[in-house]
Amino acid sequence: MTTSRTPGHLTRIAAPDGVAPSPQYSHVVWGTGRFVAVSGQCAFDERGEVVGAGDAAAQARQVFDNLGRCLAAAGAAFEDVVKLTYYVTDVAHLPAVRAARAAVIPSDRLPASSAVQVAALVRPELLLEVEAFAIVPAAG
Repeated sequence: MTTSRTPGHLTRIAAPDGVAPSPQYSHVVWGTGRFVAVSGQCAFDERGEVVGAGDAAAQARQVFDNLGRCLAAAGAAFEDVVKLTYYVTDVAHLPAVRAARAAVIPSDRLPASSAVQVAALVRPELLLEVEAFAIVPAAG
């Protein structure tokens, strides 16, 4: 079993005994502190305009920018994320999502993750949506 404890309030298990490891996520993440749930974020700018219509990489960058802003509003950061759920209209968009994630989450701090291909999102030009759960260290 591969376990890492970074930062101090979170523990990640990349591969529990008997479970195949993945370089893309941790199988188990737990922690102590305050729970933060961030609604699924789409590629909207601050005016509600779609960023990068038809461009999965541009949309993924905007989504992770939005996630970062939402986490910050709750006193959290990407290092506090324990779970990400990706909704994509085509699994071919996952490399773009992973690249945007890699820009903000180091490979030694990967959260638990799920990816789901969906028929559609709230607007036809949207290609992906990502929601996040985080645990912020308890105030001491």
